Amino acid sequence: MDLYRTLIGYVFSTAEKDESTSGTSNKTETTTPHKTDLYGEIPSNKWPIIYASDYNIGFLGLEKLHPFDAGKWGRVHTFLKEAGMVKDDTTVKPREASEKDLMVVHSKEYISSLKWSVNVASITEVPPVALLPNFIVQRKVLRPFRYQTGGTIMAGKLAMERGWSLNIGGGFHHCCSEKGGGFCAYADITLAIKFLFERVQGVSKAMIIDLDAHQGNGHERDFIDDDRVYILDVYNRGIYPHDGYAKRKYIYSYRYLQNIRGIYPHDGYAKRAIKKKVELRHFTEDDEYLELVSRNIDSALGEFEPDIVIYNAGTDILQGDPLGNLSITEKGIIERDKIVFEKVRSRNIPILMVTSGGYQRSTARIIADSVLNLRKLKLIGCDEAELANTQSKGWLGYFLG
Repeated sequence: MDLYRTLIGYVFSTAEKDESTSGTSNKTETTTPHKTDLYGEIPSNKWPIIYASDYNIGFLGLEKLHPFDAGKWGRVHTFLKEAGMVKDDTTVKPREASEKDLMVVHSKEYISSLKWSVNVASITEVPPVALLPNFIVQRKVLRPFRYQTGGTIMAGKLAMERGWSLNIGGGFHHCCSEKGGGFCAYADITLAIKFLFERVQGVSKAMIIDLDAHQGNGHERDFIDDDRVYILDVYNRGIYPHDGYAKRKYIYSYRYLQNIRGIYPHDGYAKRAIKKKVELRHFTEDDEYLELVSRNIDSALGEFEPDIVIYNAGTDILQGDPLGNLSITEKGIIERDKIVFEKVRSRNIPILMVTSGGYQRSTARIIADSVLNLRKLKLIGCDEAELANTQSKGWLGYFLG
């Protein structure tokens, strides 16, 4: 009983400390940005699409213990190649985010905490990861996350230069500056925005359109007191993170032991950052969903004029998704992405898209089909990359298909 009381006291004290500091710990902008490899020049004959095989996670089948499809990013790229849209040499290769890059948002303490495999096991929700030597965890789990995070940061600059960009990975919207969770180890969305604010002239306001099935409580905690960032979040209110994130403390070991439920009421802390909140019911279908998305994007863009939009395009809204618990069809997801790009690009606002959640193998095909649809509708394009594809086929091959 004394141990139980001690544990409960620890949870209360640390949660209160977290709530008082989260969202403000990274408010101070550095006056002189550090040297980074993530903002190099990209040749104009490459699509503003970022991917590398380094994104994919796999080690002894442990990735199969989480419902997330840890190889979907590679299949998305393969489908785009098979459709003749991209080639390996017309795709931008990301660089791995360095520790200095990550510390634009994350504290040294948080980065150091990832050197304990048990903490990574909690974040990825794969308990056996806790038993692995950390050098393996760094190489096989965290390194792919760092590459995807670097890709999102690079995509921010590309979007400002080209009008749009796509990171085939990223969208780790449950991670904030001081803690990870929900298969999200690095706060790539927050990092991309912070990099833009620090390094790209003319970028002083950003909008996050988060259409993953889950609430984006990570970036919301990071920008809770920052009026430069407007967040529109459309999510299923009945699933993780249940909005009690500020009061649910992960301690020492596996999630089913760590997640101390029922101690605190849901306090709505992270939700305070949402400027336009749309809470969905279980099994919401296409017509209702698309009307809500369309109307609320119009409303958000009427209230706030961003210099860039970060679009978190999770596909866990797909019917049958074991975690999203919504009922959106494949056609509904493709239409959703079209709506977002039409409304943002018609206003000449740069847009960065990340792929975020999606827990069925079919989502890779849907993401690729959606990107191909955006290209067909001329909502995205890259003339020089298209020309390179044409020349590699030969003109006769181009006209004959």
